[in-house]
Formats: sequence, structure tokens, C-alpha cells
Amino acid sequence: MLGVFSSSIVSPPEELVAAGCRTPSSKITADALVKRFLEINSSAVSMQIGDHVQFAYSHHKESALQPRLFAAKDEIFCLFEGALDNLGSLKQQYGLAKSANEVILVIEAYKALRDRAPYPPNHVVGHLSGSFAFVVFDKATSTLFVASDQFGKVPLYWGITADGYVAFANNAELLKGACGKSLASFPQGCFFSTAVGELRSYENPKNKITAVPAEEEEIWGATFKVEGPAVLAATE
Repeated sequence: MLGVFSSSIVSPPEELVAAGCRTPSSKITADALVKRFLEINSSAVSMQIGDHVQFAYSHHKESALQPRLFAAKDEIFCLFEGALDNLGSLKQQYGLAKSANEVILVIEAYKALRDRAPYPPNHVVGHLSGSFAFVVFDKATSTLFVASDQFGKVPLYWGITADGYVAFANNAELLKGACGKSLASFPQGCFFSTAVGELRSYENPKNKITAVPAEEEEIWGATFKVEGPAVLAATE
């Protein structure tokens, strides 16, 4: 799965910008990245959302235990990969039909976060149990919300393209060819929200997240780490 967002939606993370400057490397534009995704993934689907966002996904080489899902509802678009262990109880909590799957659940959880302020984002994501990574874009508010499970069971990466778009994908090699060293693994147990304005740990929301410059031989330009002692946030 792939999501690319212009700087009018999300400002490129300074840590990834700095990583790319330390070790200049070849990059391609966001449009070229989406084109490359479509070329290497059979039966891939792409969509332009407004002027500043593109989504693409494919079921090519998909794991039966961690399917890739896409849905759109009320101008909220979501790419999801993985499976939730507590999907049944969450469907009851959000009043969803028995047929609802993970991607619909995430959209409804995001809507609850958006419409029931001040509803802490860490509570919304903290209730999700299982293996997952997802990218949500709310076109109505131009809000981006991204999260990964606490153990990083579903890989997710982010980087900056040649034209300054921020890209999220589950394929590190794809982003490496597009973003050069302006690339990092999205930290497990964390979420990024343009409404909040920064990257945060949903398990330890008060702990600062820092980017450690990577060694020259590493694929990444930086590694994001949650500082301080682990104190699990209450999700009840």
C-alpha cells in the first residue's frame, strides 16, 4: 500500500529532511513513485484525492493473515493492512454491523476521535489489538492520521520524495528508490497526526520521540525511538 501527501497536507519531518541532506542520494517525484508502484504490483489500483493526495494498493503477494484493505466513507479514505484480534468487541463498541471489517472499524474510530473532542488519540489507537498499519486521510478537514501496532508486526515506512511529498508504504525498497536517505521505518506503537502536529507514542504519549541518525551503510537515514521509561497509557 502507498499514500503520498504534498507539503500542503503535511510538512516533511525535519529529521528525514536532515537525513537526506547528510547523505545526498537519488530520488524521484511522487507521481513517478505512484507509477513505479503500479508497474511492480499486478492489478494495482490508484486514486487521486483532491489535488494533494494519492493512494495506491494491490493484493499482489498479500498475506492471508494480514490482508490489505481499502475503504472510503464520508470523504474519509483509509488504507489498512493486518488483522485485529478484538474486531468483534470493537464492532459492538462502535455499533457496527457484523459484516464490518478492520478498515471500516478504523474509519469509525477516526470519526469518533474527530467528532468527540477532546477524545485522546492514544485511547483510540490503544484499543486496537493485533497486527496492523494504516493510513487515514480526511478530505473534509485535510487531516492525515497514520499508526502502526505496538510490535511492528506489519511493516510501515515513510520518506520524502524529490518534490517534497511525504510518502508512506509497506515496501522499504520501493521508498528507498524514491526517497533516498530521507527514509525511516515508522516507529512501532506510534501514531502521526497532522491534527496533533507531531509523531507520538500511543503507549507512552508523554514520552518524547527522537530521531537517531543512521550509520552510512544502513538503508535508513534515521531511526525514531521513544525516550524514557515505558509506562503503558490507560486505554480504558
